[in-house]
Amino acid sequence: MVKAVIFDMDGVVVNTEPIGYRANQELYKSLNIRVSDDVYGTFIGNSDKMIVQKLKDLYSISLSHEELLNEKYRYYFNAFDTAEDLEMLPGVKDLIVDLYENGIRLILASSASNRKIEKVFTRFGLHHYFDHAISGEDFEESKPNPAIFIEAVYKSGFPKEECIVIEDSTNGIKAAKAAGIFCIGYNSGHTMGQDTSLADMVITDFAQLSADSIKKTL
Repeated sequence: MVKAVIFDMDGVVVNTEPIGYRANQELYKSLNIRVSDDVYGTFIGNSDKMIVQKLKDLYSISLSHEELLNEKYRYYFNAFDTAEDLEMLPGVKDLIVDLYENGIRLILASSASNRKIEKVFTRFGLHHYFDHAISGEDFEESKPNPAIFIEAVYKSGFPKEECIVIEDSTNGIKAAKAAGIFCIGYNSGHTMGQDTSLADMVITDFAQLSADSIKKTL
């Protein structure tokens, strides 16, 4: 029986992709580089540190890694703080509350920075529901490396056979599978160029899940 659910954040709990996309396009414009949507799609599910390194590998950028990371954050948080239409994805808050009230432990394992996670948790009042929030910036390798999910299982206090992951990105699903954890792929139709076919189960609406159905998944 499932005892813990590990949530990704971007594209699962909240759709920050449009904000991130707009902010990144402004950043790229300031750097005088053009990042195609195909290349951009490969960044999804990676940590900001990893994305910055990929940008420096692919393009001629004079800023240091730390300077570029700070610029990336500056553009992102300006977009986040001024976004009036940012909402949690439909049905996910109801699922989170249902799981919490039925004694299922909730862990967040996101490639996003701790600062981004804190922003989302504060804006939508999520601290109460999650036992732990784990950021990809605290790991040397980001998804599809399984390290963040291995850590999430450890923090849950349960064996991986009693945990499931909810992910929307190709890299995230690969990471969950590499960690040996049952993975539910969420295909919202909003995430750019992501393949959920490797997941053990795919949903398109959080109304398809409940605490009762999740407990019986494994």
